Amino acid sequence: MKRTTFNGLVAGGFLAVAIGILVARASPATSYEPSIYTGTPTLTWIGFGIALAVAVSAALVCRGREQALGIALGGTTVTAIVSLPVIRNYRFLGMGDGLSHLGWTRDIVAGQMAPHELFYPAVHTIAAAFHYVGGIPIERGLLFSVVILFVPFLIFVPLIVREIAGDGLAIGIAAIVSWMVLPINNVATHMGVHTNSNALFLVPVVVFAFVAYLRRRATIERLPLGLSPFSLLIYLTGLGLLLVHPQHMIGVIVLIGSIASIQYLARRRYDDHPMLDHPTMYAHTVVLSAIFTVWAVSNQRFRDAFAGLIIGIFEEDIGGGAEVGQRESSLQEIGGSIAELFVTMFLELAIIALAVGVFVLLVWLGRTALDPETKSQINYLSLSLFPLTGLFFLYFVGTPTMAFRQVGFIAVLLTVLAGIALARGVGALSGVITRPGASAVTALLLGGCLVLGLMTVFASPIIYSPGQHVTDETFSGYESALDHSSEDTPLVGMGHNPYRYDHGLNGLEGEGTLSAGSSTTGTVDPETFEAGDYDEAYRGIDYNFVVTEYDLTRELEVYQELHYSDESIEDFETDSSANKVISNDEFRMYTVDGAEEE
Repeated sequence: MKRTTFNGLVAGGFLAVAIGILVARASPATSYEPSIYTGTPTLTWIGFGIALAVAVSAALVCRGREQALGIALGGTTVTAIVSLPVIRNYRFLGMGDGLSHLGWTRDIVAGQMAPHELFYPAVHTIAAAFHYVGGIPIERGLLFSVVILFVPFLIFVPLIVREIAGDGLAIGIAAIVSWMVLPINNVATHMGVHTNSNALFLVPVVVFAFVAYLRRRATIERLPLGLSPFSLLIYLTGLGLLLVHPQHMIGVIVLIGSIASIQYLARRRYDDHPMLDHPTMYAHTVVLSAIFTVWAVSNQRFRDAFAGLIIGIFEEDIGGGAEVGQRESSLQEIGGSIAELFVTMFLELAIIALAVGVFVLLVWLGRTALDPETKSQINYLSLSLFPLTGLFFLYFVGTPTMAFRQVGFIAVLLTVLAGIALARGVGALSGVITRPGASAVTALLLGGCLVLGLMTVFASPIIYSPGQHVTDETFSGYESALDHSSEDTPLVGMGHNPYRYDHGLNGLEGEGTLSAGSSTTGTVDPETFEAGDYDEAYRGIDYNFVVTEYDLTRELEVYQELHYSDESIEDFETDSSANKVISNDEFRMYTVDGAEEE
């Protein structure tokens, strides 16, 4: 391809992204959106699609400057997709942990707590800095933080592959796989203000640090205490990851500890092996473990979570098996299935994992032409997957949510290995068909996986999970509800406990903060509500009942009236025990008289 033609295509791609962003910006969300995909104008998606088509082609076919421009185009497009809540002026995104993180950030801004008092203060501190320096709302500062922490993932995945393999095709494929955003599974990792998920996108930075340490062997410009610049980089990036969320620091420690163990075994067994020339990771394992231990054991939240994990391991009704069974039963009642959901949410990850698995097996069998140095680096990462998978099963038995967070961590390593694995696959396929044919097949495969990955970055009805878009009206309604509610009258939701909104609006450090276990908040019993016994639907006492547009979308449209029916809600509107006291386009609150005590 002529350089002028290529430059024209890339310029067209960047123009398409710019037009898509401007169109999305000109169409802000004015009401609750169950899906950011359908809420965003079609012209925006056309622009993004054109840009990604150019980017995928350039990443696969071009090298050097041209490939770098293609990767930059793809990364810009995916960043724009992740930034859609900011671009389209969402007030906030996240109705669970996100609202609690919003509350903690409010506490920091208000001076009610110091950042270091939080177990993972990085996201909140970044948002507070945006608020102080830029004067923007705290909610928007948190959405900016999500984007800032996402970008390193797109940058460092291809850099790691460049450091390990140095092959242009592998770098391009690794970049494309990173655009699929495989660590987000919408089971326990989410694209939004969710510190555990945000931390996943910093893991490649830490991995790059120790790969650079192993490969470059800096022996000059030593720092005090015998540290090399790359050793210091490992500690600093590890500390940064710890401050965003400590769970993935555990994964990094297991990863580096596995590398240290492999190095130890190699030194015991071989007299001549590339691993013997690598600087050891023993000290890094010990130091990072010590940093994590000191930080974690001094925090009550960590101790409670660890105790919950141990209890869950020995409880029969807690764990992944029980939760999957419950989800499968509910899906079947609304015409769905676990198999269908798996295809929608995990097919691209399964394809990538299969490709990586076959490649690693061939490496172990000696059926690849990799140089010994590259093979050593791949063995480090691939062998570490065994203890990391073991950690997943431990979580799965004890705390399913943590298990699927661990899947996100494993997906980061699979993303890195996929670049090298698929590049070797293209080389093998080129021997069967032509090189252009192999590139075309690869482009189609990666393009299909890219579409699947990007269509599930955000929650939406397609995965039976409506988007957690929080509107101005919803915040306004809850603010009024919380102001006018008393401790004697619980605030009750429809399948969604409203206590998180108290966190988001008022912070967590103030007096009288609502919590999940509080008697002043909860959800109505769906069976009693459906039976029309509204006065007994919440413990038979007086309560304030909240209905939002999100609740109605989830229960009536997505769950297809599985728990609550449209008919019962209409009957509730006219029931003598219910009185509407707050109402706007997105929010309604009723006071409900409880059953009279006998």
